[in-house]
Amino acid sequence: MKDLSELAFPEDILYAPSHEWARSERELVRVGISDFAQDQLGDVVFVELPAVGAHFEAGGEFGTVESVKAVSPLYLPLAGEVTEVNAALADAPQLVNDEPYSGGWLVRVRPDESGGWQQGLLSAAAYRASLGAKEG
Repeated sequence: MKDLSELAFPEDILYAPSHEWARSERELVRVGISDFAQDQLGDVVFVELPAVGAHFEAGGEFGTVESVKAVSPLYLPLAGEVTEVNAALADAPQLVNDEPYSGGWLVRVRPDESGGWQQGLLSAAAYRASLGAKEG
């Protein structure tokens, strides 16, 4: 596992305490797992994602990610409807490790609340600080 100083935490996205990230894309939100989460998991070998059209509440389990170490649940950081899943992960689940903030994204969601979906999510600095507190 890498040191926190070696991991990336882009400033233009928000983070859930459960280690998913959310990036606003006009009326949709793209979701993935953080660099910290993929590093903790190790090599990802399979990703189970929901069907397009599925609806979840904030914090609802929407899939799983399987690595060489464990199978971990994925929690949606906002309430909404899944509008797209990253089909590339079926053939290349390692994208979650290689490109956690670009090619390794998981789902796109139409938020239930267009203006309030960010509630409860952390800035990059706050997320990094929470990780540092857990390690210290």
